[in-house]
Amino acid sequence: MGDPCGIGPEVVVKALADPALRRCARFHVYGAQEPMLAAADLAEIEPYWWRVQHDSPLAETTTTHPVVVLDYDEHATPAAGAVREPTRAAGEASFRYVEDAIAAARRPESDPLRADAIVTGPINKRAWALAGRGKHRGHTELLAMRFGAKRVGMFFDSPKLRVILATIHLPLMDVRNVLTIGRVFDAIDLGNDACKRLGVARPRIGVCGLNPHAGEDGLMGDEESRLIEPAIQHAREQGIDVRGPFPADTIFNHAVGGAFDLVVAMYHDQGLIPVKLLGWEEAVNVTVGLPVPRTSPDHGTAFDIAGKNAADERSMRRAIELAVRLAAPAGVPAPG
Repeated sequence: MGDPCGIGPEVVVKALADPALRRCARFHVYGAQEPMLAAADLAEIEPYWWRVQHDSPLAETTTTHPVVVLDYDEHATPAAGAVREPTRAAGEASFRYVEDAIAAARRPESDPLRADAIVTGPINKRAWALAGRGKHRGHTELLAMRFGAKRVGMFFDSPKLRVILATIHLPLMDVRNVLTIGRVFDAIDLGNDACKRLGVARPRIGVCGLNPHAGEDGLMGDEESRLIEPAIQHAREQGIDVRGPFPADTIFNHAVGGAFDLVVAMYHDQGLIPVKLLGWEEAVNVTVGLPVPRTSPDHGTAFDIAGKNAADERSMRRAIELAVRLAAPAGVPAPG
């Protein structure tokens, strides 16, 4: 569900209100029933889910229901929209939801509560910090730690543009000290695999430079020749169709025009600004490199509109559809 005080409950309720989507999989919602009921009432949606306390033995008997809310009613949090800022209570609740979802994904395949994929609603990093969970910068870092994944990446899929990041949640001033040949290569390699899983037989990948004009032949920095070009060469030796580094102010336009199936960005905002500009309502974040699919809508908690029935659920719906698609056995048609 994500932060129960944000728009997570609302976009979950609205996305899963479509019976066609509910027929694609069985869904367990880790969260709180009260904000979901409030969101359904405002949207005039008749509740369609089955509720059970998350730690009740009855949870294992709910496998015949298409949507089950595993309710954490012991976490008393303000109603969505009542508090338009991060809170310790909501931070602890949202952290617990995702921790238990991860635990479900690590259960044996024979376990009725095993999750085949994880879709995460938006959390607030400040709320996690207030709850004493600040050592994890976000979902991606927590998921990597819990699954013991050595290489993970933030991959963004939208109808017009796909992007993967070489570095993720870092202060901009730290990027230069963290960026390495290995990080750039891993982004290329993981992005190539992710595109193939999405049906791109031979992905064409373009790589951004770090500096303006991709360094202008060393006049504006040497990271392109020292770090990015060797990573590209190594990826080519592995048979990957990759080119660059290109100036970041032009490569995304070429990608949207069809020159590339994926763009590798060097840092968070370099990649996320074009993704959100072009696909705000439908972009999906995918954590690549994990043993199970994890997707998320590409937006935040939006405390300013929480509790107003104003949230757009399309990004959450696409996140759910993509998780189902990635978790499905080969040959099973994608939802929708």
